Amino acid sequence: MFKGLGGLGDMGKLMKQAQEMQEKMQEAQAALDTIEVEGEAGAGLVRARATAKGDLVGLTIADELFKPKEREVVEDLIVAAVKDAQEKAQARAQEEMAKVTDGLPLPPGMKLPF
Repeated sequence: MFKGLGGLGDMGKLMKQAQEMQEKMQEAQAALDTIEVEGEAGAGLVRARATAKGDLVGLTIADELFKPKEREVVEDLIVAAVKDAQEKAQARAQEEMAKVTDGLPLPPGMKLPF
């Protein structure tokens, strides 16, 4: 019946898959706000919590670090803990987004969202 249309049937299937992937991407993006990771520095003396989107949501500093002479060390540990949390957040976000695209015939190295 549709002999003259060639690959248009496949195009419809591809469009449907693209729409489903877009919906899954939106769901995954929303979920990234609820996922938290924790970074630490100084053997756990400073801990930073962030969402999988990389937003800092909490910071914990051990009591023993509150000495006037240790201010610079504490500041460096805070920066290190935040950086650790952001790196973990980025890795977790990539894991979550990979779940969405699992099984799709995408070219290697293709970055999403488009």
